Amino acid sequence: MQLRDKCRGALPVVLCLLISQIILWIFVTGPHGAWAADIDRLDVTTEARGGVRATARVLFPAKPASVQVLLTDYQHWPDLFETPMRVAEWNIHEGVATVDLRITHSVMPGEHRLVTESRTLPNGVLATDLKSGDFKRYHRVWTLQAVGDGTQTSADFELVVEPAFMVPDWLVAMVTRQELETHFRLLRQKLLERAAR
Repeated sequence: MQLRDKCRGALPVVLCLLISQIILWIFVTGPHGAWAADIDRLDVTTEARGGVRATARVLFPAKPASVQVLLTDYQHWPDLFETPMRVAEWNIHEGVATVDLRITHSVMPGEHRLVTESRTLPNGVLATDLKSGDFKRYHRVWTLQAVGDGTQTSADFELVVEPAFMVPDWLVAMVTRQELETHFRLLRQKLLERAAR
């Protein structure tokens, strides 16, 4: 009974935080979003069995090798996200990168642990899967392909995520969409900064 009362008490706080984030996001990006030109497609849906699935196609202003270098710079992953996070530990053994992330999110109070294993596969595929932590499912795949004269990358992205902590799937979907739009923008920005050096 006490847990149920705590959850009811936390709901108004979570809803206020969510509404304030949405208002701020619309104010900063405008009603159509500031990244629409870079993202050909972004779909975020809830899954019947629980969790969220996101798919996207993004155009980056760099060769696939440059995008891959940025995505596999595991120690600096937090720089590619707006959500506060830190790398508690990481190592690469026999081509598998194990990364222990600690994530703090305003709509999901507390620090949450996400331990993943990442592999670089043939044909420009980068696959990341859940090893342990505060999630039931986490699966992410980037497929990178050169386009145009080879100086740009068309990136297909897929993410399936399901937190183990109590949070509604519709809220995870809304937050995931926001975070991915920012993530893609930051990736593009980092690639442009590296190209200008």
